[in-house]
Amino acid sequence: MLGTLLKLLSLLIVVKGMNPDVVMRSAPSTVRTAARAVVVRDGRLLAITMRDREGDFYILPGGGQLHGEALTDTLRRETLEEIGVALEPGPLLYVREYIGKNHGFADEHRNFHQVEIVFRCEAPVGGPLTAGEGKDRRQVGVAWLDLAKFPTYRFFPAFLKKCVRKGDLIVEPVYWGDLN
Repeated sequence: MLGTLLKLLSLLIVVKGMNPDVVMRSAPSTVRTAARAVVVRDGRLLAITMRDREGDFYILPGGGQLHGEALTDTLRRETLEEIGVALEPGPLLYVREYIGKNHGFADEHRNFHQVEIVFRCEAPVGGPLTAGEGKDRRQVGVAWLDLAKFPTYRFFPAFLKKCVRKGDLIVEPVYWGDLN
């Protein structure tokens, strides 16, 4: 339902002759919280495939928290929307901030500030994970990224490339501050 509402809002913005990216750039400055999932299986990391003008890039599954929603519920809802499965949150892995004006997407995200709480999760073994009904506007798929080749991927947050150890992601310390 939320995905449908967001699509309608995006359509309304376009119908009114406004570029959705410009609306995001000019939106009031607020701090948003988000929940994300790290799923590693057999030396591969589960990621969402996104597309922009420069091509494909990858991010962790998850997204923005709604008012009154627990972070664990946010993670379940967002992963259901993006990969078709509501992942069960495991232990807290790390917290990072993303202050858009400080990073590569500054033109689009100059007023965007997000605090991401990232959980270790397990994905069900079996059927393929595919984009759910509420996928993000730029989402074009779901991928399992080989951690042995992880430095070669256009992945955000890029700092995670430094955390690959023996086919897993080992993230220390828990709070990372403003990183992309």
